[in-house]
Formats: sequence, C-alpha cells, structure tokens
Amino acid sequence: MAWDRAEIEAAFQRFQDTANEAGRTGDWRPWVECFTEDLHYIEHLYGEFHGREEVLAWITKTMTVWPFTEMQLFPWDWYTIDAEQGWVIGQVENRFTDPGDGKVYEGANWTRLVYAGDGLFSSEEDVYNPAHFGPVVEAWLAAYAVAHPEAPNGPMA
Repeated sequence: MAWDRAEIEAAFQRFQDTANEAGRTGDWRPWVECFTEDLHYIEHLYGEFHGREEVLAWITKTMTVWPFTEMQLFPWDWYTIDAEQGWVIGQVENRFTDPGDGKVYEGANWTRLVYAGDGLFSSEEDVYNPAHFGPVVEAWLAAYAVAHPEAPNGPMA
C-alpha cells in the first residue's frame, strides 16, 4: 500500500517532537502513543518488545536511570521517506545534555520506522554498534565529574 508522503512526514514530525519532550520530562507515554497498540520494537542490544505497554516499561526503566536521564535530545542527521513502503529510515543521534564543557556528546543509530496510517507507526528498529556508545557515555561522565565535583557519581535520587 502506498501512503501519502505528507501524512508520513506529519506523523514523523510528531514522533520527533514527542521523543525530545519525553527525553526532557522523562514521561515516555506520549512517545509510545505515536505507535499502534500492537507495536513491534526491535532494539539490537535490549531485544524485541511487543505492544505499547511492554515498550513503555522498557524505555521508562532504561531512560529514567542516571546518566541516561541526561540523554534528552534525539536529532536526526538525515532521513528519507519511502511512501510506497511506509518507511522512514535515517540516522538519529542520542545526545546528552551539556555536562558543563560546551561539547556535544552523542551516539548515532540508524532507525527504520514503519508507518501504519492514522498518524501512527507500527514498528521501529534501531541498528547500532553498542561498543560505540560506551566511549560516549564515559567521556560525558568524565566531563560531568569535572564540571560537578560535588556530585561525581551523579545526582542523588
């Protein structure tokens, strides 16, 4: 089935805006609601998840633990829309907040979203090398420790 490109573009913009808001607030439910109830999420390090509630439990557990609470922005370097397939494919950065040194700390993954209609996606798959994220996290933690010597192990909950 071919989709209207403008419809996919609008759903994708909502998806991006909602992801950035979720990163800022820690409330991932609105982001999960960008997907159909029977969502299939493939995350090559964490596994596969089925349904909104399973994805919500995983993303909340993962992204509300420090230092990932500081990974708040998800800008896309590039993307393309295949309206015939209903796919959005591109490279998204997982960006930490500025730890105090003015540098950008981020790790990229390639993502494929599958559009299902009605402004919702039915699937997401993230592809990346987890070994590339480790050095980013370590560098961010080191910069944070220098800028915040009073809390070298992160803020207390």
